[in-house]
Amino acid sequence: MLSANEIVLIIIILTTLALIAFSHIAVELIALLILLVLNFSGIIDSGQALSGFSSTVVITLIGLFVITHALEETGVIQWVATKLNRIGGKSEVRLITLFMAAGAMLSLVMNNVAAGAVLLPAVVQVAQVSKVRASKLLIPMSFGTLIGGMATYLTTANIVMSELLRDRGLPGLNMLDFIPTGGLIVIASVVYMVLVGRRLLPERESITQATTRENLQQTYKLDERMWSVRVSPKSRLANTRLSESKIGEELGLSVLAISHGRQKLLPPGSDQMIYPGDQMVLLGRRERIEMLLEWGTELLNDELTGQQIRNFHFDLTEVIIPPRSTAIDRTLEQLTFRSRWGLTVIALWREGRSYRTDVGKMPLRVGDALLVAGHPARVQRLADNVNYIIPHRGYPSYTLRPDKAILSILITAIVVFIAILELLPLPEVMLSGAVAMVLTGCLEMRAFYEAIEWRVIFLIAGMLPLSIAMSETGLATRIGAELFMLLSGYSPRILIAGMFILSMLVTQIIGGQVSALIIGPIAINSALQMGIDPSAMAVAIAIACSTAFLTPIAHPVNILMMGPGGYNFGDFFKVGLGMTMVTLLTLLIAMDIFWNIH
Repeated sequence: MLSANEIVLIIIILTTLALIAFSHIAVELIALLILLVLNFSGIIDSGQALSGFSSTVVITLIGLFVITHALEETGVIQWVATKLNRIGGKSEVRLITLFMAAGAMLSLVMNNVAAGAVLLPAVVQVAQVSKVRASKLLIPMSFGTLIGGMATYLTTANIVMSELLRDRGLPGLNMLDFIPTGGLIVIASVVYMVLVGRRLLPERESITQATTRENLQQTYKLDERMWSVRVSPKSRLANTRLSESKIGEELGLSVLAISHGRQKLLPPGSDQMIYPGDQMVLLGRRERIEMLLEWGTELLNDELTGQQIRNFHFDLTEVIIPPRSTAIDRTLEQLTFRSRWGLTVIALWREGRSYRTDVGKMPLRVGDALLVAGHPARVQRLADNVNYIIPHRGYPSYTLRPDKAILSILITAIVVFIAILELLPLPEVMLSGAVAMVLTGCLEMRAFYEAIEWRVIFLIAGMLPLSIAMSETGLATRIGAELFMLLSGYSPRILIAGMFILSMLVTQIIGGQVSALIIGPIAINSALQMGIDPSAMAVAIAIACSTAFLTPIAHPVNILMMGPGGYNFGDFFKVGLGMTMVTLLTLLIAMDIFWNIH
């Protein structure tokens, strides 16, 4: 018979899953709400509710984020990407192997999303030079970062599972617990992708392959919605500044250019005056243009021809929103993008579709591609900002401290060495490495704060009390006992396979970090009751939480690849299903070889 606290906790867990899967509430805010509900309901006390903020998971992640950012700031990661760009060659098999292996290697010592973000421009540039479609390379690279995360302790779900073991008085996990099992999965996955997976990858034109202005116009379908109008002397636009015209706010139109006599302004600044007789080039729907005609303008043509567009000499560049960008969930209007950067966003690419109207009012998402028009110097200034990625050649990311590169590598190597040998507790080692990056000048203190992914920190700190509540109420033990009764007649590998599949499926919907916190306590208790090594079960669940291959929303690094690769949801499932099966089969083999579980 379930206790009152168990019933309440089940309701909280189901509500949590529903909110994460179906609501638009930020997942870290949901985590904080859970923390408060668990405390106010009396299921856990205040100390337990707030314990997540002082947990070893949070401290370790803070150190990892800072060390990763220091490697980026000192140019180490960019140097790796440049080398990969040079040795890529033109063989599809070779490129897939190269970038998948590179993603896996970088993920051994840094955050998966960061690894994907720094490799993305290199993949795009190689695709342009080699003529191999980016759609053939980006999913393998993304999956490479995920399988690399399986082979290291320095992945969020892996750190969480180690913490859950320690909470039960059991030995935690370390680097050597993941390297043999994860390494075997890395090898098997690369072989699968080269032999089978690459044949399932789409051969698709993507935004990153459109390197010329004409190609970009066709890809974004700009020709369908570009118009030219003349401002009449009696127009409400006459003798007003562009920022005062309300063309964007009221009509959702983008002003690409203003022609004043022989002077062409591309793109015009927000303080640019609009005079009678000026010709304006706009992007938007026909019905919006018809509304503009009522403002006292004259339509000069019924859509601009290709030659007319080329006469304005547009410089078009694509900008991608990375996972850690401060632009996420904010609109271009809120970011004051045009006035701040001197660039005009004329279209947005999201999930295989081009949006050309009301772009300034759309909250930005991870992986969105923005088509911007403006001077190359201003684009380069944008490329120097960590909140945006310019994937095309000609706009290299700015390296702040290249003279500190060797030092940052040395600090990282020392941290990893100590972590592997377990000479000191990992949280203290990671935090020491982060502090060393600042003390040695590899990173400024301002960048220290910026490096930390506070969303992840609040998510973990808020969700850890849920795992505590599952243990305190006995719910994890009860579910473990039910699983024991159900599977007692089967081999231990059946339980591991079942828990792997459950964790993997939950991960596709709510992500691996939350899956580890919810499924982890149940899996560990199940292992204890069936006499299975709980460390082996923890490793299996951690790997399942990185098996985010079936949907793009399962992991931020997949989302990042959507726009540049021109992918849809089905592409991930088609390739990822085989990857998932290979991961499970290899895991079961590794459980036999390395953990003596038959």
